[in-house]
Amino acid sequence: MSTTQLAVLARTVEPQRMLRRFLALDAAVTGANALAYLTLSGPLGRLFGAGSGLLLGLGAFLAVYTAGVALLAARPHPPTTGVRIVVEANLAWTAVSLAALALWLTPTTAGAVWTVLQALTVAGFAVLQHMALRARQLNQD
Repeated sequence: MSTTQLAVLARTVEPQRMLRRFLALDAAVTGANALAYLTLSGPLGRLFGAGSGLLLGLGAFLAVYTAGVALLAARPHPPTTGVRIVVEANLAWTAVSLAALALWLTPTTAGAVWTVLQALTVAGFAVLQHMALRARQLNQD
């Protein structure tokens, strides 16, 4: 993906603004997921073939994670280390989600599809955030 394509996705050519937008989008999507897991753990558990306790735990974790990412997105100049932690956490989430699906989860078809889709979405956030961070660093040199 080129910087031009990244700018089109972010709707800005300013690397700093791109980075903040991709962090904010990550926080919004993750926050919605957390809220769904926390408030609808029973019905979603049945739909996905997962225990409601697992979804409640994931929802609580995602709520805390959302707060951290949102705080980074709100900063005028998100620190590089913080952004790298978010990128690495997103990549770890992707790997663990796919490993869990392959090794120990026994979801319904909807649960398997959801697991893959959310893993790909999170991986996409990691790529976009990494590229925006890199563009910001190149712009500063």
